[in-house]
Amino acid sequence: MSNAKSVAAPAPPSPSPAEAAPAPARRRADGRRRRERFIGLLFVSPFCLVVVAFLLLPLAYALRMSLYTSTLAAGTHFSGLANYRKAFTDPEFLHGVERVIVFAVVQTPVMLALALVSALILDAVTGKLAKFFRLAMFMPYAVPAVIGALMWGFLYSPTFGPLHSVFHGSLLSGNLILTSLGNVATWQWAGYNMIILYAALQGMPREVYEAALVDGAGPVRTALRIKVPMISSALILCVVFSMIGALQFFTEPRVLRPLAPTISPSYTPNLYSFSLAFQYSQFNYSAAISFALGAVVFVGSYLFLFLTRKRSGLS
Repeated sequence: MSNAKSVAAPAPPSPSPAEAAPAPARRRADGRRRRERFIGLLFVSPFCLVVVAFLLLPLAYALRMSLYTSTLAAGTHFSGLANYRKAFTDPEFLHGVERVIVFAVVQTPVMLALALVSALILDAVTGKLAKFFRLAMFMPYAVPAVIGALMWGFLYSPTFGPLHSVFHGSLLSGNLILTSLGNVATWQWAGYNMIILYAALQGMPREVYEAALVDGAGPVRTALRIKVPMISSALILCVVFSMIGALQFFTEPRVLRPLAPTISPSYTPNLYSFSLAFQYSQFNYSAAISFALGAVVFVGSYLFLFLTRKRSGLS
């Protein structure tokens, strides 16, 4: 009789539930997943069709137009990047870009400071008054931009506007025009940014605020040392959106242009592109101006996010 110990053979691996299931059950599960996938694609297909029809195809057509040049002598011919070289050496376009950059640098901090203070107040105060204040702050955003610009045009009007008599001068002439336009943009977009920041504050854990209260931190210190750093990502996002909107400034100067002689056809890059296309019929160069502005917006947004990626937590 052998004294060697017998070694047990390793047990075979247990099959997965999918392998253990009978073949008809697997086929039914696969068919159900395919149906669910098809239904999901069916639900998102209208959105995809709208994006393709009204965004991607027009962009592709405009990009193609920007690569051509139309002249009376030679007709329409392929010119490559000539329109883009012309755009980035065009003083009208460059002055417009410089103007909207100055506008963004001044108007964006003012608007976001107002939105941040309003959001902090709403987060600290409860009751019916807070709900009314939140609705009143957000209401200008619900007003269409054209209607808001027309309303402010009436207030600014040097003929019958009430603000003209209050300030004893025209707010749509000279160096005040950019300030007046910034006031309109701040009035319309402060409430929108306030809602974003207020939602970010509402998502913060209340235990942190209670701990700060136990440590003796007052409302102002809690807001500056705890609340604002915790919503830095939302604040950075608002800055990016506001910068993009400022660089694409169009509606307000376009509506107020009949009342303000200082608003030229090239006052902003978007207004310059619009004037080139629909006043001077330079559609190819107008398309190049639009894509050049898009490049400026992309580079500016990327640089800002790159410089703030660690603080915002977006990296």
